[in-house]
Amino acid sequence: MTELCFATNNRKKLNEVSQMLEGKYKLLTLEDIGCHEELAEEQDTLEGNSRQKAQYVWEKYGVNCFADDTGLEVAALHHEPGVYSARYAGPQRSDTDNMELLLKNLEEKKDRSARFRTFITLFLNGEEHQFEGIVNGQITKFWNGNQSFGYDPIFIPEGFDRTFSEMSTEEKNIISHRGKAIRKLVAFLKRNS
Repeated sequence: MTELCFATNNRKKLNEVSQMLEGKYKLLTLEDIGCHEELAEEQDTLEGNSRQKAQYVWEKYGVNCFADDTGLEVAALHHEPGVYSARYAGPQRSDTDNMELLLKNLEEKKDRSARFRTFITLFLNGEEHQFEGIVNGQITKFWNGNQSFGYDPIFIPEGFDRTFSEMSTEEKNIISHRGKAIRKLVAFLKRNS
């Protein structure tokens, strides 16, 4: 079974991706490979941050790995919070604070359209590959649901009447930005195994 490190410390994200890999790959955590440091995200793009994290793990630990970076881009806020989505309301990286600030900033806006974008960078035997997933939708006025994480309780994907947070993990994975990017990653791994 192919071993791959997913360069994240986010357990909810790890569980989401594990389900999508359907047991075809042994998913290693940063802890599994002895990486206990916080991975830097110093780039000004999602692509750059995912590359920075995956490249660091590959170069320092010599392990095939992938890393993602995801951003919520809200049209009426000039595509904010974007690359700063996780720390939109400050360095404490609080999902609650981030959502409250976003809803406050949208109070006077009519356009509530938004999109989630995920970029995954894979380092496989030293070669770099990138995959993108996008889902369009709307920001709600109130929180709905208690599943998931991040901005899921206030994001309704296009064609649905429920937030990501009101969906099961399996349901969300079929349509989500991360789901789309992971399926591209898995398809690539299958073709190259």
